Amino acid sequence: MAKLYFYYASMNAGKSTGLLQADFNYRERGMRTLLFTAGVDDRYAAGTITSRIGLTAPAIPFDRATDLRARALAEHARDALACVLVDEAQFLSAAQVESLAALADAHGVPVLCYGLRTDFRGELFEGSARLLALADTLVEIKSVCFCGRKATMNLRVDAEGRAIAEGRQTDIGGNERYVALCRRHFTEALG
Repeated sequence: MAKLYFYYASMNAGKSTGLLQADFNYRERGMRTLLFTAGVDDRYAAGTITSRIGLTAPAIPFDRATDLRARALAEHARDALACVLVDEAQFLSAAQVESLAALADAHGVPVLCYGLRTDFRGELFEGSARLLALADTLVEIKSVCFCGRKATMNLRVDAEGRAIAEGRQTDIGGNERYVALCRRHFTEALG
């Protein structure tokens, strides 16, 4: 039985690296995969999943209007898919998550989603909330705060490294914009 998986973590935990490793494992065994990534993430080349350790792979960019299930089924009809992998899954809409669950349930295609659980305010993203509710398997990928405790929060910082507590939910960035912290240090930074 195919499942819907959600691999979640704070920033810098290796989510994209894990996705690219899973993709490699399928392809190394001669199996076909389909990769999606959020079109809004423009830090690297468009239509590319890029990990901080230098691994990359081409992917189909998605936005809220993209019908991921229809795209996957069209590819699956041409040549069977062993797996669909979605990077930056926090940017999925609730309806897109439901359609990916249907892809696994009705068509037997496993779907592996990787993304952030919460934003810089500690609030769930829409896609993450729906994945937490629907996924058959939830896997927390561990990251580490500067104090050595598990990092679960994403602190947004300005150019001088000061904490930012307000703003729009999505502001794409990497190490220059976000710091992964444990809850204690996240709360203190916003304090």
